Amino acid sequence: MKISVLGCGRWGSFIAWYLDSIGHEVMTWGLADAPQFIELKETRKNGMLTYPESIELSDDLELAVSRAEVIVISISCQALRSFLADVKKYDLSGKSFVLCMKGIEETTGCRLTQVVHDVLGDVPTAVWVGPGHPQNFVSGVPNCMVIDSENEDLKKRLVEEFSGKLIRFYYGEDLIGSEVGAAAKNVIGIAAGMLDGVGYSCLKGALMSRGTYEVGKLIKAMGGSEYSAYGLCHLGDYEATLFSKFSQNRMFGETFVKGERYTKLAEGVATSRAIAKLAKEYDVEMPIVGTVEKLLDGKLDVRDALDDLFSRSVKNEFSYFV
Repeated sequence: MKISVLGCGRWGSFIAWYLDSIGHEVMTWGLADAPQFIELKETRKNGMLTYPESIELSDDLELAVSRAEVIVISISCQALRSFLADVKKYDLSGKSFVLCMKGIEETTGCRLTQVVHDVLGDVPTAVWVGPGHPQNFVSGVPNCMVIDSENEDLKKRLVEEFSGKLIRFYYGEDLIGSEVGAAAKNVIGIAAGMLDGVGYSCLKGALMSRGTYEVGKLIKAMGGSEYSAYGLCHLGDYEATLFSKFSQNRMFGETFVKGERYTKLAEGVATSRAIAKLAKEYDVEMPIVGTVEKLLDGKLDVRDALDDLFSRSVKNEFSYFV
């Protein structure tokens, strides 16, 4: 299968490396002046992995789009809409898209597949979500992930074509849940980092339980299954997001409460605002997400935030799904 991976950051470069390793014809596309692309082009390395000669590299977007049967996109979620406007200039006949980002568009509250359909129309589109860090994968540590799509044929084909010894794929059964759950886990990851930063890491168990619960409520209100929040797209990704040293969202949360600067991308920042808007739109109570949003926007102090969460009225643990 001819695949073009658009984006050469941490995930994009790993995805190209992985898909090449299981026998696909892969091209990595990146912006000509992007430091990650320049490093890969000059050295075929990026500090995490080494590209074999079989992976092509190009900064020509038209070439990358035109050659591919499947186009994998791995860029910043909030840049997806404007990026797709450039992709739309080329012939997309017979091409399928796979989104390997986890987020919600901040300005609209749209899921990323909705953004694709808004810009490109009814093109076959899937999402690739679930736990794992590229650093672990390239070291030979396997994990389980999910591919979901409204297009059943595309979903089945991708699971068959993308499965390998490093990744066991499952068929997703709830696109809304897969997308919202995957996006929201980054917000919970920021909350976990904040707990680490103030020395309250012992509260991560409660965070995991209550975070999954409130995300499930939102998924249900949006028309998905609340049980998706307990699958690989969300709860199954918690170890990688709430505990790992490689989690950029967790690290962002920790440095944020310590008053330190963090320069890497943390998708959960914009997503916290997007999900807070969705919670209001769908009338879903999401105290953890709301607290993270207020902390990031400077409306709360972290100690006051914990006091507020602990002073909430007492209720039954599972009353919300009734």
